[in-house]
Amino acid sequence: MPRAKKPANPFRYFHSSPEVIRLVVMMYVRFPLSLRNVEDLLSERGIDICHETVRHWWNRFGPMFAADIRRQRVNRMRGFRHWNWHLDEMYVRINGEMMYLWRAVDHEGEVLESYVTKSRDKAAALRFMKKALKRHGSPEIITTDGLRSYTAAMTELGNLAKQETGRYANNRAENSHLPFRRRERAMLRFRRMKSLQKFASVHASFHNHFNSERHLVDRQTYKARRSAALAEWQNLMA
Repeated sequence: MPRAKKPANPFRYFHSSPEVIRLVVMMYVRFPLSLRNVEDLLSERGIDICHETVRHWWNRFGPMFAADIRRQRVNRMRGFRHWNWHLDEMYVRINGEMMYLWRAVDHEGEVLESYVTKSRDKAAALRFMKKALKRHGSPEIITTDGLRSYTAAMTELGNLAKQETGRYANNRAENSHLPFRRRERAMLRFRRMKSLQKFASVHASFHNHFNSERHLVDRQTYKARRSAALAEWQNLMA
């Protein structure tokens, strides 16, 4: 029986160490920094790279790291079904044209899915919800705002009984937009719909991984969670 091939090392053609590449990608995606901000911060630490290298590395390794994080989290939560999802859409302007970024957030504030469309009608809501349900399973409650596209899509999917709406019921999803908005301003907005979809998905996985709910726990618990997240990050694609 032939032996299974060992996965190729994704860092094999790069002269920089994997630790430096992980650091660069984490700094750019996680924090509201520009490409040149990351270049200057690394230069202060004795790491000399160009801002275009930062761009290349996050485009090359960002989706790979995000996919690894997402795969681990989905596997851990696959058997858990007592979920309350919050669905919401946000406006994102690309070259003067309005786009819609649909986002699904669970009851703990973790971003489950991000999906970009040109409209926010029933067809767009249906594609977004099918994608989220296929990857994460079916929740017990789905909280939305008053957009009729959600009601039409959930009626077709047969889970209208799970829908909940209210004036402040969807604040969990509204507040989850803030980290992405800060990141969007630092990047001076997006130029293409494809770039928005790519970065939104990567940013969601990074935010979930490093979000330690600092405002809800004491200092010692927060430090332990932060150390565990960093240790797990260093083992990505090792």
